Amino acid sequence: MGKIIAIANQKGGVGKTTTSVNLAASLGVLDKKVLLIDADPQANATSGLGIDVDSIEIGSYQLLEHTAKAEDCIIPTNSPNVSIIPAHIDLVAIEIELVDKEDREYMLKKAVSHLKTEYDFILIDCAPSLGLLTLNALTAADSVIIPIQCEYFALEGLGKLLNTIKSVQKIHNAALDIEGMLLTMYDSRLRLSNQVVEEVQKHFSDMVFETIIQRNVKLGEAPSFGESIINYDVGSKGATNYLSLAREIIQKNES
Repeated sequence: MGKIIAIANQKGGVGKTTTSVNLAASLGVLDKKVLLIDADPQANATSGLGIDVDSIEIGSYQLLEHTAKAEDCIIPTNSPNVSIIPAHIDLVAIEIELVDKEDREYMLKKAVSHLKTEYDFILIDCAPSLGLLTLNALTAADSVIIPIQCEYFALEGLGKLLNTIKSVQKIHNAALDIEGMLLTMYDSRLRLSNQVVEEVQKHFSDMVFETIIQRNVKLGEAPSFGESIINYDVGSKGATNYLSLAREIIQKNES
């Protein structure tokens, strides 16, 4: 039975999509069968895995609307063992369209929960907001990874996200767990980076992944070539970090 993991933080630029794409690719090369669901209207996870967003005819929009079955939305990617349900800019409209639907928070859960028997991991790349799209992802997920960038204001907004997770646990998904907090964009030369790491580890000790994602030029370059860091430069620091994170998650879920 697979596990659904949402990757969420309402702040933009914290490394959500980078984590979604590269964690998926890392789990894939470690022989896990992975499905990535792009639930962000910006569709960066889709283009980051080499898929032409303009050519998407069915994807997460149709999935949430229940006008297409999950199986019809899934397409293979250039990463071994990784498939994706792509996104398109159309997804922007979904929040308005679902607003007066019954069970609107459960649309994604209803559409994908049966896929847990087909995949080891289903990752959901969430939009940078706490709107209906993210709510659907958290309701469908077994757990959530929270990327936190090692920069000023890193913890700003974290309380809001944790409160949202609490209310989802209370109302929609009692089983939702925090998979872990992931420190991203770490630069060991900066005092501020080290302070953020210390602070997050002090406040959230067991909830923080041991793996820290370091700032890495190759990580920034890979998406413009439509490749994960594993395909783009497997010897880079970024690839090493994400493979380490993938191993940590596998170990945690198999122990």
